[in-house]
Amino acid sequence: MLIISSGCSLTRKLKDDQALVRKITIKGVDDDYKDLALNYVDKEQQPNNWLNLQFYYLFSKNGKKNIGEPPAILDSSLVEYSRLQMEKFLQNKGYLKAKVKDSIHIKKKKAELIFTAEQGPMFHVRNYKDSIGDSRVRSLYEGYKAKAHVKPGSRFDRDSLAYDRDELYTVMKRNGYYDFYRQYISYDYDSTYNNSVVDVKMIIDNPAGKKEHPIYKINNTLITIARSTGRTTGQADTLQVDTQFRFVDYSGRFKPRTVTDYVFQKKGELYNIDRQQLTTARLSELNVFRNVPNPTYTKLADSSNRLDTRIDIIPLKRMNDRIEGEFLFSSGRYGYNIGNTFTNRNMFKQAAILQLKINWSVLFDNGSNSASRGSIENQDFKVGLSLSYPRLILPFRAPILGKYGVPHTTFASNYQLFYQKGLVKRQSFVNSITYDFFETPDKRHTITPLFIEFSRGTIDPTAYRLLLSQNRFSYIYLIGRTILTSGSQYTYQLNANKLNWLTDFLYFRGSLDVGGNAFSLLSHVFNTKPDSTGRRTLFGYNYAQYAKTEVDLRLYRSFSHERQFIFRINPGVGIPYGNSDELIFEKNFYAGGANDIRAWLPRTLGPGQFNRASYGSNAIADTLRSQLRYIDQVGEVKIVGNAEYRYLLANNFFGSKLKGAFFMDFGNVWRLKKQEESPNGEFRLGNLWNSTAIGIGTGLRFDLQFFVFRFDIGLKFKDPQFSGSDQWVLLKHGDELFRTGDFKRAYKEANKTGVDTDGNILGDGYSFMQLNFGVGLPF
Repeated sequence: MLIISSGCSLTRKLKDDQALVRKITIKGVDDDYKDLALNYVDKEQQPNNWLNLQFYYLFSKNGKKNIGEPPAILDSSLVEYSRLQMEKFLQNKGYLKAKVKDSIHIKKKKAELIFTAEQGPMFHVRNYKDSIGDSRVRSLYEGYKAKAHVKPGSRFDRDSLAYDRDELYTVMKRNGYYDFYRQYISYDYDSTYNNSVVDVKMIIDNPAGKKEHPIYKINNTLITIARSTGRTTGQADTLQVDTQFRFVDYSGRFKPRTVTDYVFQKKGELYNIDRQQLTTARLSELNVFRNVPNPTYTKLADSSNRLDTRIDIIPLKRMNDRIEGEFLFSSGRYGYNIGNTFTNRNMFKQAAILQLKINWSVLFDNGSNSASRGSIENQDFKVGLSLSYPRLILPFRAPILGKYGVPHTTFASNYQLFYQKGLVKRQSFVNSITYDFFETPDKRHTITPLFIEFSRGTIDPTAYRLLLSQNRFSYIYLIGRTILTSGSQYTYQLNANKLNWLTDFLYFRGSLDVGGNAFSLLSHVFNTKPDSTGRRTLFGYNYAQYAKTEVDLRLYRSFSHERQFIFRINPGVGIPYGNSDELIFEKNFYAGGANDIRAWLPRTLGPGQFNRASYGSNAIADTLRSQLRYIDQVGEVKIVGNAEYRYLLANNFFGSKLKGAFFMDFGNVWRLKKQEESPNGEFRLGNLWNSTAIGIGTGLRFDLQFFVFRFDIGLKFKDPQFSGSDQWVLLKHGDELFRTGDFKRAYKEANKTGVDTDGNILGDGYSFMQLNFGVGLPF
């Protein structure tokens, strides 16, 4: 028995002769079909989502009745219609004798709809025959026959017969049968009710007055590109490309190859509906056209069975600009991440996309705990310029590789500035060339055969003297060195195309980044001089050698009513070797942030069980804590995991779908080996649990289809910087969630960064809660 219910206290708003449908009960239907049977109850008789109904009543007072959903008022005619539909559904599934009865129970203006089925016996196929007059069509059918859903011994299912007919229709359309229609395929079946069996005969008729179906081949192709307004007026660029393609461009913005490379129906080939749809899909994926309808075909007047093709396209506007951002807030400390992307969609008339991306992340001083209130504590500024061609540009001739997706060649230059107040300014320049292509619709490869990176750090003189006096050489080396490196990168993605699907799938992303080996070879070949530390140089600069890999593995499970569960594990490791004994600063991992472990701000977790109170309690320790903040919490090892349950709250909330989420994040970063500066920060299997952080939380997602606006609240549940039971901060000290008590006062004293002129302690207080505002899902 299947029961769907929805309670509501708003029945008082109904008229005296009305009742609210609050429960649907389905009896007598096999478990395999219960959920499907529910879909045949009319939508207006389905119980309301409680929150949707609340929104409707709340905003309908002001005339905004399109917010939420109106109440499901009992309608006996729709109940009868639902009964008939459910009965027909069961009969289509092989229960040819199925009958469904309905009854309605009303109490206090709340109605329960009860549908009771008497399914009767399941009918099976006894004999399956065919009648096909065209021998070429028969040979195609014989190739499909083994894949048919309905065959001798199978359950008699009219829906499966309809599916088989659609599949046969597609087989014909793939093999030149342009004029073939579904109506040519029909089924006769004879039921022997006493034995619960059915004899089925499949018939494929010929066209009226003909002995066989005609087979068509592709002839000439006319490509017409309108102006971005959709008009085809004025002078056009017209070119006869070859014996097949004629190119007419009213926009004057495209070269013929931009389109002809992705027209997969070639002259002389059989008409193929798959190649027709592939042409439309790939031209759309170029991201330069607004409207790419399916090609249209005209039969030649002669008897050659040839088709002339016409492709009419409307381009997008050439320029586009998009702004995105995130806002972070924790215990009075706040920051934002804002980005702007400018796009030119059609460089050099080849659908090459030029993008200029600017991103600025800023974290401000906590106003109540800072001597320089409101000033920038750290910032990360990035600007990148990329030019992406929709093909592989190689020194040798390469295939288009567009069957499963548009391949790209991307030339990119990026500049990054990281600034930490009173400590360091680091700049890096990266130039790269990258190829990406699809092996299948689900498998994507991204190869960067060459990147060259130059990075330079400038340490504040006062900070440099302090670090030197405290023998903090590793930090001086980490953030202050000037270094040159080159390398290669490879990324493999599985099922990235399904990330917005509500279905069950496994997502995988694995990357490998190797740097410095080519420079090492050159330095040995030319026997370059080592620097003062004994490390080899090239062009006068020390170069880095390292290998870094990272994996992002996610399991997606979807349920009815747009509910979804995602489990994610994201480990990574970076190993310096050869000419390096430490990773480049930019190659280290850090934890925390809106897409990571959401109860912590970025760069404020780890490494391991490192506690910044370990610096000591004197003035020098306070200064070190102040200067090294966000620098001393990185690692060469990362393990991060997330579990998130997403669910639908309201179908219509001011034009968007309102969704909710519960989540748990866990993990940390660790140092690869023991470091004096980061006690208890190294990775050890025996200490993995003790050094793992756990955050829990909830959030809202406002889904506007073209983007998702997100709000998350994360709470620290287990904090590895403490020991023993003190790690379970929310359980042990949750009474201080919204107030300051002994725990928060002790933490602030142990982690202070100084004292102001009035004797007030400066530094970070302990925050249980982290607020995140952002655009897009976290993963």
